[in-house]
Amino acid sequence: MFIYFDLGNVLAFFDHQQGCRQMAEVAGVSPERVWSALFDSDLSRRYELGQITSRQFYDEFCELIEARPDFDALYLAAGEIFQLNYSMIPVVAELESAGYRLGLLSNTSECHWAHFLRAGYCEIPRAFSALALSFEIGALKPDPAIYAAAAELAGVPAREILFCDDIPGHVAAAREAGFDAVQYTTTPALAADLHQRGVRFNY
Repeated sequence: MFIYFDLGNVLAFFDHQQGCRQMAEVAGVSPERVWSALFDSDLSRRYELGQITSRQFYDEFCELIEARPDFDALYLAAGEIFQLNYSMIPVVAELESAGYRLGLLSNTSECHWAHFLRAGYCEIPRAFSALALSFEIGALKPDPAIYAAAAELAGVPAREILFCDDIPGHVAAAREAGFDAVQYTTTPALAADLHQRGVRFNY
């Protein structure tokens, strides 16, 4: 069995409002204006799809907010929106120790992924042998294309993959793609779901 985890709100919690406040402070505009630029347009979605680079994202964002803050400061403010879900660290560590192959299947941007690589979040991403990231694949959950790409990256048939995500629609789409899938609510509940499926690990 190959086990994929979602990143946001499974392995780490995130707060878009915090990101907007931080970006607004750097840019000298209101958080509401930042939110509108990111989410009332398709800017954030295209960035997570990998359709634009970080520099292109910056240029379009600046046009939308009518300001031009420092690129590096804005990039940092946009990326620092995560708090590690520490309860999941022993789960990941024990699954890896038990010999299970693990992967990440996430809708994310280059900026947010770079933040994880830079920050060195414990087992993330070292423990994961397959990284199915939307900005690299060019598809977002629940698009069937991202699940097909994830199976190819894992190197196993879809029926041999278990996926954990916090969003019911993404879980349902994974099942339609042939995966087994569970919704993350709490870490103990996830551990119970794993044991129920015959996953043997020390948790």
